[in-house]
Amino acid sequence: TGSSNKLAYEASLKVSENISHYNPLYIYGGVGLGKTHLMHAIAWDIKEREPKRKVVYLSAEKFMYEFVKSLRYRDTMSFKDKLRSVDILMIDDIQFIAGKESTQEEFFHTFNSLVGQSKQIIISGDRAPSDLDGLEERLRSRLSFGLVGEIHKADYELRLSILHTKIEAKKDVVVDNEIIKFLAKKISSNVRELEGALRRLVAHSELVNRPLNLEVAKQLLHDLLKVN
Repeated sequence: TGSSNKLAYEASLKVSENISHYNPLYIYGGVGLGKTHLMHAIAWDIKEREPKRKVVYLSAEKFMYEFVKSLRYRDTMSFKDKLRSVDILMIDDIQFIAGKESTQEEFFHTFNSLVGQSKQIIISGDRAPSDLDGLEERLRSRLSFGLVGEIHKADYELRLSILHTKIEAKKDVVVDNEIIKFLAKKISSNVRELEGALRRLVAHSELVNRPLNLEVAKQLLHDLLKVN
C-alpha cells in the first residue's frame, strides 16, 4: 500500500471485517492499478473469516451475458434468485454496461434488493460514478451513495516496494538493485506493466542462464519504455 491506494485499501479492509459498513463500496481508477486485485482480496478474506458467506464476483460483461442468456431461455427468475440471494455481490468494470438499458434496469433492481437486505455490494469502474457516461442517473446516484475510493497511479516508492516483494517471492532469482530502481522510475503507467516488465527480465535470465545487467534490461524492454 501507499498514498495512491491507501483510502481504497483501508475501505476494503473495513468492508471485509464488517459487512455493509460501507454500502456500496465503489473503487475506481485506471487500468492495471489494482481494482480487481482489491476485490479478490476482499472476497478471499471474507471467505476465510466466514466460510458460509455466499460471495459472487462477476465482471459487468459477464453480468450482462448471464442476464441476456436468461432472457433468451425465458429463465429470468433463476438469474434473479441467484444474484439476490448472495451475501456479497461484486461487479467489476461497471462502465461496460453503459448504454445497455435492459441490463442497467436489472442491475438497478438487484442493487436495491441487496441493499434492502443489508447485503454488501462492491463495484469497480474506470471513472468516478458521476463521470460514467451512458449510465442512468439513478444508477450513478446509487453508486455514489456509499463510499467512493479512487486508486491513483503508484508513486515511485510503492513501485519499488512492489518490485522488491515480487523478487523476494522468487527465491532462485537475483535482479541487480540498479535494474529494480530503473524499472520503478521508468515504468509508471500502471502496476500490471511494471510486473510484466519484471517477468520478462526474469524469464530472459532463466532461459539464457545469464545474469542481467542494465543495458540488457533496456534492450529487452525497449517497447515498454517508449510508451512510459
